[in-house]
Formats: sequence, structure tokens, C-alpha cells
Amino acid sequence: MRNSKEYAERLLADIKREKREVSLMEVCGTHTVAIARSGLRSLVPPNLKLLSGPGCPVCVTAQSDIDAVIELARRPGVILVTFGDMMRVPGSESSLQEEKARGADVRVVYSPSDALEIARQNPERETVFLGIGFETTAPAVALTIEQAAASGLANFSVWSLHKLVGPALDAVFSDESVKVDGLICPGHVSAVTGVKPYEPVVSRYHKPCVITGFETLDILEGIWLLLRQLNQGVAEIEIQYRRIVRPEGNPLAQAAIERVFTATDASWRGLGIIPASGLAIREEYGAWDAQRRFDIPEGKERIIKGCRCGDVLRGVITPYECPLFGQACTPVKPVGPCMVSQEGACAAYYRYGRSHRL
Repeated sequence: MRNSKEYAERLLADIKREKREVSLMEVCGTHTVAIARSGLRSLVPPNLKLLSGPGCPVCVTAQSDIDAVIELARRPGVILVTFGDMMRVPGSESSLQEEKARGADVRVVYSPSDALEIARQNPERETVFLGIGFETTAPAVALTIEQAAASGLANFSVWSLHKLVGPALDAVFSDESVKVDGLICPGHVSAVTGVKPYEPVVSRYHKPCVITGFETLDILEGIWLLLRQLNQGVAEIEIQYRRIVRPEGNPLAQAAIERVFTATDASWRGLGIIPASGLAIREEYGAWDAQRRFDIPEGKERIIKGCRCGDVLRGVITPYECPLFGQACTPVKPVGPCMVSQEGACAAYYRYGRSHRL
């Protein structure tokens, strides 16, 4: 069994031999936090840039969708159930946390199945679960909808804001202002999807991809593998995270998504509307689709003056380059969602990197 410390030192020595300007992007919020917490940016040479991409599902949720959910929470008789990261995301005029303080029934859970139990305990009220996340969380939400349908739970529905990684990557790499040489691919999502979402990145844009785990040694090895591909002039999909990810992914999880959801156009913060990048609930499960059940007017996108969260999500700038970072925008009083979510790039930079701006 290889010595982790010695192996890490060897990888880092090889990485430091790279003299070209290279930009690598991670598209997973867990990677964003892991890189910031470990101080990897201060260990790699300055010519190697590690950029954050659209990997935080809370951060990429469009302003208009946040406003719609806030409007839903205000409706009499509605219990809105959500994951905790969504509570403090600022809408145009409010947040779910502020609405809860004003009397709205907004509850935080750790699993979509908890929302089913809340619906059973409150049969006279509408319980709406806010479905947020990429392919990682979508299977559990799909199974929850199937359980609601099987039991005839009529007062339960899901407001789906789920997103798909593949179309977002296509939008990122088709943007000429984005300068990225390789992709640190998300381990969690890939455990479900396998390698398929990254095939267009390789074939269309000739960018190397490495599916990487979340330990510091995993990320170092992922960076090393990307640099090896770049130096060989090839673009392939490699799996560093072999202990978890298979090339075909998880067929059972994929089947659950396919049974309940269908791809739909979706609005992304910083990226705009991306075709077939969201997950809508299929017609046969329409009775459990909150967007069909409630007449919520479509909101308009509002530009937050000075906030460059969208540019951070596209990898165009680092959080340090936003004029609000650490001043008007902090985790205590966030202006944009990248400072709210535990997996947001701005929150990670603020928490782990303020003492050494790189």
C-alpha cells in the first residue's frame, strides 16, 4: 500500500514542474470546499489556476425561481419543506428565512422522505418539497414522488428546480470568455451518471476530464492526471475516483430519474436559459407537481448591483475579484447565493482563504 504522504509529495513535485499557464475548473461544490479548506491553491504553482464553476445547486438557482418559491411560501395553508441551504438565499425582496420569521410555515429537512411524513401529519394542508440539486439528489426525490403516488398522498407535491450537469458544461465551454483547459469532474454526480455527461466536453471542445474524489490526495492526483493529458496532447475521460464511480454510473438511480422526470429548459444564474438542462416532473406524475398545482406568476430576473456571482459560477473571475466580497457581502449578511451556500465558492473563499488572496 503506497505511503500517502510520500505519494502526495511526488504528485506535488510533478505538478510544480508545469511551467505553462493552465486553468482547471472544478464543477462540484464539495470540491470547491475541499480545495479551499486544504489550501491547495497555495500549494500549486501560481501558473496553475484552480477555478470554481457552476457546481453549487443553490448558487445556480435563478433569481426568478427563488422569488417564485418565496411567493409559494406566502400562500395560506402551504407548508414549504426545503434543505437548509435554501433558507438564506436572497430573493428580490426577501428570503425563506425572512418569510418564516413573518409567519410562513417553512421547514428544514435532511431528506425528501421527511417531507412525506410532514404531509401525512398535516392532511388538511398542502406540503410542498423544494427539489434542489443535480443528478445526485434527483433519484431520491423521484422515489419520494413515486411513494406519494403509490400511497395516494394528495396533499404532497414537489417544486422541481433540479439541474443537469452536462448541458451546463456545454454552456460553459461554448462561452469564449471562459478560459479553461481541463475539468475536475464531480464524484457524487458521476456515481449516478457515469462518464456520459462529459463526453461532449471531450469530443466537441477537446478538454480533458478527470472524475475525482474529495480527499486532498484524490484532488492532487486528479490535477496530476489532467496535466498529464494536457502534456500528451490528448483529451479523455479518466476516473480517479474508481472506488466509487463506474463508467456506466448507477443504472437504478438513472432509471428512477427517467421514470419520474423529463428534461426541460431551465434558467441558471450566470448562464441564462440552457436547453434541456432542468428536470420537470412527467405528465403521469402531474398530480404531485407543485408547479402545475399552484398558479405562481413567472418572476423576472433582477440584477443585484455589484454582485458578480454569475461570473464566479462561469469561472470568469475568482470571488476575490467581486467588489462586494468580504465587504458588503459576507456569510452573516450575504448579497448573492455564492456566499450563502456551504458549497458556494464565495463562502469557501471567505472561510478558508481570506488571509492569503491568490
